[in-house]
Amino acid sequence: MTILHQIDPIAFSLPAFELFGRQFHPQVHWYGIMYLVAFASAWWLGRRRIGAGRLPGVDRTAFGDLLFYCMFGVILGGRIGYVLFYAFGDLVADPTMVFRPWEGGMSFHGGLLGVLVAAWLWARRQGLHFFDVMDFGAPLVPLGLGFGRIGNWIGGELWGRSTDVPWAVVFPKSLPQQFWALDDASLRALHASGALDAFARHPSQLYQAFLEGVALFALVWLYSMKPRPRYAVSGLFALGYGVFRFLVEFVREPDPQLGYLAFGWLTMGQLLSVPLILLGLFLLWRSRKAPVLAPQPPAAKAG
Repeated sequence: MTILHQIDPIAFSLPAFELFGRQFHPQVHWYGIMYLVAFASAWWLGRRRIGAGRLPGVDRTAFGDLLFYCMFGVILGGRIGYVLFYAFGDLVADPTMVFRPWEGGMSFHGGLLGVLVAAWLWARRQGLHFFDVMDFGAPLVPLGLGFGRIGNWIGGELWGRSTDVPWAVVFPKSLPQQFWALDDASLRALHASGALDAFARHPSQLYQAFLEGVALFALVWLYSMKPRPRYAVSGLFALGYGVFRFLVEFVREPDPQLGYLAFGWLTMGQLLSVPLILLGLFLLWRSRKAPVLAPQPPAAKAG
Protein backbone atom coordinates (compact mmCIF):
# COMPACT_ATOMS: atom_id res chain seq x y z
CA MET A 1 0.00 0.00 0.00
CA THR A 2 1.42 3.35 -1.02
CA ILE A 3 1.23 6.58 0.98
CA LEU A 4 -0.79 9.54 -0.26
CA HIS A 5 0.92 12.86 0.40
CA GLN A 6 -1.68 15.37 1.59
CA ILE A 7 0.10 17.93 3.76
CA ASP A 8 -0.93 21.58 3.61
CA PRO A 9 2.22 23.56 2.74
CA ILE A 10 0.71 26.66 4.37
CA ALA A 11 1.38 26.83 8.11
CA PHE A 12 -1.01 29.72 8.73
CA SER A 13 -2.50 32.78 7.06
CA LEU A 14 -2.32 36.38 8.20
CA PRO A 15 -5.20 38.87 8.00
CA ALA A 16 -5.77 40.29 4.55
CA PHE A 17 -4.99 43.95 3.92
CA GLU A 18 -5.06 46.47 1.10
CA LEU A 19 -2.00 48.37 -0.06
CA PHE A 20 -1.75 50.73 -3.02
CA GLY A 21 -5.16 49.62 -4.19
CA ARG A 22 -4.27 45.91 -4.17
CA GLN A 23 -5.51 43.18 -1.88
CA PHE A 24 -2.90 41.06 -0.13
CA HIS A 25 -3.52 37.75 1.65
CA PRO A 26 -0.23 36.88 3.37
CA GLN A 27 0.43 33.21 3.95
CA VAL A 28 3.30 31.68 5.89
CA HIS A 29 4.56 28.48 4.29
CA TRP A 30 6.27 25.65 6.13
CA TYR A 31 9.19 25.96 3.71
CA GLY A 32 9.87 29.48 4.95
CA ILE A 33 9.60 28.31 8.55
CA MET A 34 12.16 25.60 7.80
CA TYR A 35 14.56 28.31 6.60
CA LEU A 36 14.13 30.12 9.92
CA VAL A 37 14.70 26.89 11.85
CA ALA A 38 17.81 26.24 9.75
CA PHE A 39 19.28 29.64 10.58
CA ALA A 40 18.34 29.20 14.24
CA SER A 41 20.16 25.85 14.40
CA ALA A 42 23.27 27.39 12.81
CA TRP A 43 23.11 30.26 15.32
CA TRP A 44 22.84 27.88 18.29
CA LEU A 45 25.58 25.54 17.13
CA GLY A 46 27.82 28.45 16.15
CA ARG A 47 27.53 30.06 19.57
CA ARG A 48 28.58 26.78 21.13
CA ARG A 49 31.67 26.63 18.93
CA ILE A 50 32.49 30.27 19.59
CA GLY A 51 32.18 29.62 23.33
CA ALA A 52 34.64 26.74 22.95
CA GLY A 53 37.11 29.04 21.19
CA ARG A 54 36.92 27.25 17.84
CA LEU A 55 37.46 30.53 15.96
CA PRO A 56 40.06 32.42 18.04
CA GLY A 57 39.61 36.15 18.28
CA VAL A 58 35.93 36.06 17.32
CA ASP A 59 33.24 36.73 19.91
CA ARG A 60 29.53 36.02 19.68
CA THR A 61 28.74 39.49 18.38
CA ALA A 62 31.14 39.08 15.47
CA PHE A 63 29.71 35.61 14.84
CA GLY A 64 26.25 37.17 14.62
CA ASP A 65 27.59 39.41 11.85
CA LEU A 66 28.97 36.37 10.03
CA LEU A 67 25.62 34.61 10.24
CA PHE A 68 23.87 37.73 8.93
CA TYR A 69 26.24 37.86 5.95
CA CYS A 70 25.69 34.18 5.23
CA MET A 71 21.90 34.46 5.45
CA PHE A 72 21.96 36.94 2.59
CA GLY A 73 24.46 34.77 0.74
CA VAL A 74 22.19 31.72 1.00
CA ILE A 75 19.07 33.55 -0.18
CA LEU A 76 20.64 35.57 -2.99
CA GLY A 77 23.00 32.84 -4.14
CA GLY A 78 20.33 30.16 -3.90
CA ARG A 79 17.92 32.11 -6.07
CA ILE A 80 20.47 33.31 -8.63
CA GLY A 81 21.97 29.83 -8.81
CA TYR A 82 18.57 28.29 -9.49
CA VAL A 83 17.72 30.57 -12.40
CA LEU A 84 21.20 30.15 -13.90
CA PHE A 85 21.53 26.38 -13.45
CA TYR A 86 17.94 25.19 -13.78
CA ALA A 87 15.83 27.91 -15.44
CA PHE A 88 18.14 29.91 -17.70
CA GLY A 89 15.67 29.83 -20.56
CA ASP A 90 12.96 31.31 -18.34
CA LEU A 91 15.42 33.96 -17.16
CA VAL A 92 16.16 35.02 -20.74
CA ALA A 93 12.43 35.27 -21.47
CA ASP A 94 11.67 37.14 -18.23
CA PRO A 95 14.72 38.59 -16.38
CA THR A 96 12.49 39.82 -13.54
CA MET A 97 11.82 36.23 -12.41
CA VAL A 98 15.05 36.31 -10.39
CA PHE A 99 13.32 38.76 -8.04
CA ARG A 100 10.33 36.46 -7.42
CA PRO A 101 11.65 33.69 -5.14
CA TRP A 102 8.15 33.02 -3.79
CA GLU A 103 7.35 31.36 -7.12
CA GLY A 104 9.75 28.57 -6.14
CA GLY A 105 13.30 27.68 -7.03
CA MET A 106 16.38 27.67 -4.80
CA SER A 107 19.67 25.93 -5.57
CA PHE A 108 21.99 24.49 -2.92
CA HIS A 109 25.02 24.94 -5.14
CA GLY A 110 24.08 28.57 -5.79
CA GLY A 111 23.46 29.09 -2.09
CA LEU A 112 26.88 27.60 -1.33
CA LEU A 113 28.56 30.03 -3.71
CA GLY A 114 26.66 32.87 -2.05
CA VAL A 115 27.86 31.75 1.39
CA LEU A 116 31.44 31.49 0.17
CA VAL A 117 31.35 35.07 -1.09
CA ALA A 118 29.71 36.32 2.10
CA ALA A 119 32.17 34.47 4.34
CA TRP A 120 35.11 35.72 2.30
CA LEU A 121 33.97 39.32 2.72
CA TRP A 122 33.49 38.83 6.47
CA ALA A 123 36.83 37.03 6.89
CA ARG A 124 38.59 39.83 5.05
CA ARG A 125 37.07 42.43 7.36
CA GLN A 126 38.10 40.39 10.41
CA GLY A 127 41.62 39.69 9.14
CA LEU A 128 41.08 35.91 9.29
CA HIS A 129 42.15 33.13 6.96
CA PHE A 130 39.22 32.25 4.74
CA PHE A 131 39.48 28.51 5.36
CA ASP A 132 39.65 28.96 9.12
CA VAL A 133 36.21 30.52 8.79
CA MET A 134 35.04 27.75 6.46
CA ASP A 135 36.29 25.03 8.80
CA PHE A 136 34.47 26.73 11.65
CA GLY A 137 31.21 27.08 9.74
CA ALA A 138 31.02 23.73 7.91
CA PRO A 139 29.55 21.79 10.88
CA LEU A 140 26.77 24.38 11.19
CA VAL A 141 25.37 23.74 7.72
CA PRO A 142 24.06 20.14 7.47
CA LEU A 143 21.17 20.47 9.91
CA GLY A 144 19.93 23.46 7.94
CA LEU A 145 20.10 21.41 4.75
CA GLY A 146 18.04 18.73 6.44
CA PHE A 147 15.39 21.21 7.54
CA GLY A 148 15.24 22.57 4.00
CA ARG A 149 14.57 19.09 2.63
CA ILE A 150 11.82 18.60 5.18
CA GLY A 151 10.34 21.82 3.80
CA ASN A 152 10.46 20.27 0.33
CA TRP A 153 8.72 17.17 1.68
CA ILE A 154 5.93 19.17 3.34
CA GLY A 155 5.46 21.14 0.13
CA GLY A 156 5.23 17.92 -1.90
CA GLU A 157 7.93 19.12 -4.33
CA LEU A 158 11.21 17.76 -5.70
CA TRP A 159 9.86 14.20 -5.49
CA GLY A 160 11.67 11.03 -6.49
CA ARG A 161 11.40 8.72 -9.44
CA SER A 162 8.66 6.13 -9.90
CA THR A 163 8.99 3.08 -7.68
CA ASP A 164 7.07 0.22 -6.09
CA VAL A 165 8.94 0.09 -2.78
CA PRO A 166 6.66 -0.39 0.26
CA TRP A 167 7.17 3.21 1.38
CA ALA A 168 6.42 4.74 -2.02
CA VAL A 169 4.49 8.02 -1.93
CA VAL A 170 1.88 9.45 -4.28
CA PHE A 171 2.47 13.19 -4.66
CA PRO A 172 -0.66 14.94 -6.02
CA LYS A 173 1.46 17.55 -7.83
CA SER A 174 3.21 14.79 -9.77
CA LEU A 175 -0.01 13.18 -11.05
CA PRO A 176 -1.11 13.49 -14.69
CA GLN A 177 -3.17 16.53 -15.58
CA GLN A 178 -6.51 14.72 -15.49
CA PHE A 179 -6.19 14.41 -11.71
CA TRP A 180 -5.38 18.06 -10.98
CA ALA A 181 -8.98 19.23 -10.58
CA LEU A 182 -9.88 16.54 -8.01
CA ASP A 183 -10.41 17.55 -4.39
CA ASP A 184 -8.69 15.88 -1.45
CA ALA A 185 -11.59 13.53 -0.73
CA SER A 186 -11.64 12.28 -4.32
CA LEU A 187 -7.91 11.71 -4.29
CA ARG A 188 -8.19 9.76 -1.05
CA ALA A 189 -10.91 7.56 -2.54
CA LEU A 190 -8.85 6.85 -5.66
CA HIS A 191 -5.81 6.12 -3.54
CA ALA A 192 -7.73 3.72 -1.31
CA SER A 193 -8.85 1.83 -4.42
CA GLY A 194 -5.25 1.46 -5.59
CA ALA A 195 -5.85 3.53 -8.72
CA LEU A 196 -2.95 5.87 -7.91
CA ASP A 197 -0.36 3.25 -7.02
CA ALA A 198 1.12 3.36 -10.52
CA PHE A 199 2.13 6.98 -9.90
CA ALA A 200 3.95 6.35 -6.60
CA ARG A 201 7.45 7.73 -6.19
CA HIS A 202 10.48 7.65 -3.93
CA PRO A 203 10.22 10.19 -1.08
CA SER A 204 13.64 11.48 -2.09
CA GLN A 205 13.20 14.62 0.01
CA LEU A 206 13.33 12.43 3.13
CA TYR A 207 16.34 10.53 1.83
CA GLN A 208 18.12 13.85 1.38
CA ALA A 209 16.99 15.12 4.79
CA PHE A 210 18.63 12.07 6.36
CA LEU A 211 21.80 11.96 4.24
CA GLU A 212 22.52 15.68 3.77
CA GLY A 213 21.09 16.60 7.17
CA VAL A 214 21.42 13.96 9.87
CA ALA A 215 24.23 11.77 8.48
CA LEU A 216 26.38 14.64 7.18
CA PHE A 217 25.92 16.59 10.41
CA ALA A 218 27.00 13.62 12.53
CA LEU A 219 30.01 13.00 10.27
CA VAL A 220 31.28 16.58 10.15
CA TRP A 221 30.37 17.57 13.72
CA LEU A 222 32.05 14.55 15.30
CA TYR A 223 35.12 14.98 13.08
CA SER A 224 35.40 18.66 14.00
CA MET A 225 35.20 18.07 17.74
CA LYS A 226 38.94 17.43 17.73
CA PRO A 227 41.17 20.23 16.33
CA ARG A 228 41.96 19.42 12.72
CA PRO A 229 44.39 20.85 10.17
CA ARG A 230 43.21 23.78 8.12
CA TYR A 231 41.10 22.70 5.11
CA ALA A 232 40.21 19.29 6.61
CA VAL A 233 36.73 20.02 7.99
CA SER A 234 35.73 21.99 4.89
CA GLY A 235 37.07 19.17 2.72
CA LEU A 236 35.08 16.53 4.56
CA PHE A 237 31.90 18.59 4.26
CA ALA A 238 32.36 19.16 0.52
CA LEU A 239 33.20 15.51 -0.11
CA GLY A 240 30.37 14.20 2.06
CA TYR A 241 27.71 16.44 0.55
CA GLY A 242 28.91 15.81 -2.98
CA VAL A 243 28.82 12.03 -2.57
CA PHE A 244 25.44 11.98 -0.80
CA ARG A 245 23.85 14.30 -3.37
CA PHE A 246 25.31 12.38 -6.30
CA LEU A 247 23.93 9.09 -4.96
CA VAL A 248 20.43 10.33 -4.09
CA GLU A 249 20.04 11.81 -7.58
CA PHE A 250 19.70 8.23 -8.86
CA VAL A 251 16.27 8.06 -7.21
CA ARG A 252 15.27 11.71 -7.54
CA GLU A 253 13.23 12.88 -10.52
CA PRO A 254 15.33 15.22 -12.69
CA ASP A 255 14.07 18.74 -13.25
CA PRO A 256 11.48 18.52 -16.05
CA GLN A 257 12.91 21.47 -17.97
CA LEU A 258 16.32 19.77 -18.09
CA GLY A 259 15.76 16.03 -17.92
CA TYR A 260 18.83 13.81 -18.10
CA LEU A 261 21.93 15.55 -19.39
CA ALA A 262 23.83 12.46 -20.59
CA PHE A 263 23.95 8.65 -20.55
CA GLY A 264 20.23 8.45 -19.74
CA TRP A 265 20.90 9.04 -16.02
CA LEU A 266 23.20 12.06 -15.42
CA THR A 267 21.30 14.97 -13.85
CA MET A 268 22.23 18.59 -13.25
CA GLY A 269 22.44 17.87 -9.52
CA GLN A 270 25.05 15.18 -10.18
CA LEU A 271 26.97 17.38 -12.59
CA LEU A 272 27.17 20.17 -10.02
CA SER A 273 28.20 17.72 -7.29
CA VAL A 274 31.28 16.46 -9.12
CA PRO A 275 33.28 19.69 -8.52
CA LEU A 276 32.35 19.47 -4.82
CA ILE A 277 33.67 15.91 -4.60
CA LEU A 278 36.90 16.91 -6.32
CA LEU A 279 37.24 20.01 -4.13
CA GLY A 280 36.70 17.94 -1.00
CA LEU A 281 39.38 15.46 -2.01
CA PHE A 282 41.79 18.30 -2.84
CA LEU A 283 41.21 20.08 0.49
CA LEU A 284 41.69 16.86 2.47
CA TRP A 285 44.92 16.23 0.56
CA ARG A 286 46.09 19.79 1.16
CA SER A 287 45.28 19.57 4.87
CA ARG A 288 48.03 16.98 5.42
CA LYS A 289 50.71 19.65 5.88
CA ALA A 290 48.48 22.52 7.00
CA PRO A 291 48.64 24.08 10.49
CA VAL A 292 46.16 23.12 13.20
CA LEU A 293 44.15 25.98 14.66
CA ALA A 294 44.15 25.36 18.39
CA PRO A 295 40.98 26.37 20.28
CA GLN A 296 41.29 29.45 22.47
CA PRO A 297 38.31 29.70 24.82
CA PRO A 298 37.45 33.31 25.70
CA ALA A 299 38.99 34.50 28.96
CA ALA A 300 36.56 34.81 31.84
CA LYS A 301 35.61 38.38 32.59
CA ALA A 302 36.74 39.75 35.90
CA GLY A 303 33.96 40.75 38.11
